[in-house]
Amino acid sequence: MPFARVNGVRLAYEIHGRAGAPLVLVHGSWTSRRSWAAVIPRLAETFTVIAYDRRGHSESERTPGQGRVTEDATDLGALIESLGISPAWVAANSFGSSITLRLAGMRPDLFRGIIAHEPPLFALLARDQAALPLLDEASARVALVIERIAAGDDKGAAEQFVDTVALGPGSWAKLPPEVKEVFIENAPTFLDEGRDPEQLKFDTSSVENFPHPVLLTSGGKSPPTFSPVVAILAAAFPRSETRQFPEAGHVPHMSHPDEWYESLIAFTGQHDA
Repeated sequence: MPFARVNGVRLAYEIHGRAGAPLVLVHGSWTSRRSWAAVIPRLAETFTVIAYDRRGHSESERTPGQGRVTEDATDLGALIESLGISPAWVAANSFGSSITLRLAGMRPDLFRGIIAHEPPLFALLARDQAALPLLDEASARVALVIERIAAGDDKGAAEQFVDTVALGPGSWAKLPPEVKEVFIENAPTFLDEGRDPEQLKFDTSSVENFPHPVLLTSGGKSPPTFSPVVAILAAAFPRSETRQFPEAGHVPHMSHPDEWYESLIAFTGQHDA
């Protein structure tokens, strides 16, 4: 497995397939590049697929001190440049989507287009009175998870996050042991993300001239705070489309890989053609 030293950090990455346009996969919080395992083999038939561990996750370097979402964004940009694959398609999930959209505002030249699922940019809902009770409830649940990580209970925090924040009651028990291990291993980085004052914010004006196609997706079974965020973001990008996976939740590439894959293939095929 190769490593790239970019933006002052050592990132682990993999390349699958070398025949088509580059497609970079950006995972969400707690997980790793291996979260894309169900879709990579088929994606590699069409794309040159690059999956990497974000800083602080699994086999990539965990740097000391308080991190920032902007560092993750510049990591992604530096990785694309160091591999010489721009412009690239970028597909992302959850906090990985937040990172990708930030980079879109900073370096649109690096992109061919974006497929982003449920970025947790909840600060966009601050003026939505109807959403405030939902945001308060979600924030309280996340705060309890962060408290457990800070107290050293990484396993308990991972289980609580999966069951009360991300996937729903009883979901932790259904995860394979190797997936649970990744969540527990990466808990400290979620604590770092939770302490970043910029993690939930996004300047929609930064992408108002983004020239490339963007597909923003949500899950019909996801917490209700995500759909209004997707709607606001869709209005900000000049060339955006939205799609909902009715039976999926926050990680459709894992729970509903066929539907997620077919959506990406249709979208990229339409615009690459």
